[in-house]
Amino acid sequence: MKLRYTANALRRLRNIVDQRGNNVGTQIADRAEELENHPELGPEEQNLVHHGKGHRSLLVGTLYKIVYLIVAPVILITDIFDVRQDPDKMKP
Repeated sequence: MKLRYTANALRRLRNIVDQRGNNVGTQIADRAEELENHPELGPEEQNLVHHGKGHRSLLVGTLYKIVYLIVAPVILITDIFDVRQDPDKMKP
């Protein structure tokens, strides 16, 4: 499967790189690439279950979540979420 990022996810990733550096951005991108071969690697994202679309999330270290949907043949990354924030700020 191929990865696609929404505009929101790319904006969040750019903000993380601006604040935390390229190393963190690379860690997030590398972790996201694991989804190409293992799309169901992340569990269902409980904070978005009420949307009923099947959002999943994959933890990157202890601070970030990659929020995504499996829309075959694409894995759509909808958000890169800093877990220190209020979960209500998570974008589906």
